[in-house]
Amino acid sequence: MALAIFVACEEETIGDTTFGKLEGRVVSNSQNVPLENVKITTNPSSNTVFTDAEGNFTIDQIAVGDYSVQAEKDDFQTSFEPASILSDQSTNVVFELDSVEAKNLTPLVPELIYPEDGTQDIQNPVEFIWSSSDNDSDTILYELELRNGDNGEIQLFENLTDTVLTVSNLSVGANYFWQVSANDEVTEIVQSKISSFQLRGVESNRFAYVRNIDGNNVIFSGAEPTGSDANEVNENEVRLTSLELNSFRPKANKTVEKIAYISTVGGESHLFTMNLDGSNKVQITKEIPIAGFRQNELEFTWSNNGNAILYPSFNKLYSVNLDGSGTQLVYETGINEFISEVASNPANNLLAIKSNNAMGYEVKIQTINPSNAALVATIVEGELGAYGGLDYSIDGTKILYTHDVSSVENSQYRQLDSRIFEYNIANDTTTEIDTEKPSGFNNLDAKYAPNEGHVIYVYTSNDGFSEKRIYRKQIGVSEEDVEAELLFVDAFMPNWE
Repeated sequence: MALAIFVACEEETIGDTTFGKLEGRVVSNSQNVPLENVKITTNPSSNTVFTDAEGNFTIDQIAVGDYSVQAEKDDFQTSFEPASILSDQSTNVVFELDSVEAKNLTPLVPELIYPEDGTQDIQNPVEFIWSSSDNDSDTILYELELRNGDNGEIQLFENLTDTVLTVSNLSVGANYFWQVSANDEVTEIVQSKISSFQLRGVESNRFAYVRNIDGNNVIFSGAEPTGSDANEVNENEVRLTSLELNSFRPKANKTVEKIAYISTVGGESHLFTMNLDGSNKVQITKEIPIAGFRQNELEFTWSNNGNAILYPSFNKLYSVNLDGSGTQLVYETGINEFISEVASNPANNLLAIKSNNAMGYEVKIQTINPSNAALVATIVEGELGAYGGLDYSIDGTKILYTHDVSSVENSQYRQLDSRIFEYNIANDTTTEIDTEKPSGFNNLDAKYAPNEGHVIYVYTSNDGFSEKRIYRKQIGVSEEDVEAELLFVDAFMPNWE
């Protein structure tokens, strides 16, 4: 009998350690479904085991003592249960695991703040604002879906961490629908209500201008400033031409509701037209390109009735109909006199032209009668320095231009002190329009406002690299009492119709 007791103790102990057994089962909380392959560990450490298909597990020969038993499985919350192991006895524990999703709170449903539902006349670019938050510590990501109600085009903006997003270059005048989704990557995605708004159209955009983007000139449309803040510029800006093409020198004609412009085709520059919103682009010159001294210095003009465009090609001036037909020679200068700019006026049939040599100098500004190819008058001749920004007044009595009064002439065509001048045909006098331009800066590309109460022009450093800005200045009043107004930044070649 004593021997039997001794043998039993030898099986249950190693030295002074005695053992028991740990058994248990793991199921999902609430549904009571057995969970297979749950990792079971203890602290203090013992054997690691995994549950079977029925959710059961067993750890044999576990030392007597108090344990914290851990049950761990992907997509479930890790759980702990206490267990006291007694000598030569079986201890049972049961785990009810909660899924990770069940323990997480869904994000708050996003509330769309701006643009408000049903709002019209929203300016481009659009700043979208919404509110939402998570109810726990999870990171929340947003997705904004934007649908163009006019053509069905959908834009998705994903993995947003902020509740503000600015979107540029939306379709002018289009109706849009937008919705925001919130995702904590744990619980189900929640979505806001769908909201709608209408973008401001081009009917308020009376300005066109150019911006250089990644080496290409790109044409934009813009509106009159509406705010009282002087920093509110680039109002209702809309991109009209492709970022992949070199397009420049826009000139609008509200009579035919078209914008004419120059674009590079191969190694040549040709005239195109498009609708005021940038649609329906049509090339109208093909055989005879617009050409001469420096393509960026070339200018064309609309005919009085808007049915044709007059443009230079080296020493010749041509006219072409809007459908590309009827190209004809209008005027011709000497072989070494390149026509660079031409301007018309609605009061009479006369044209103002600017010609120069192959370097851009030896400038002549003249008026001609295109009906009989006759020279009418010479306004500028024999003066040093660069000229540009040619424009003709509405009543046909004044001509606007810029002149680099430094009289410097160089192979880089760098201008050092370009100013705006107005020539009065009736009394043969020239007056400078004072913009209070400081030394070291240029005024370029001057044009009359539609009512001629202002001039619009480009202001930039004479270093040839600095940013260009478009300003306007009221004329016909005491100029020192009126400050120039900034309209557009990083912009040049202005047109105001």
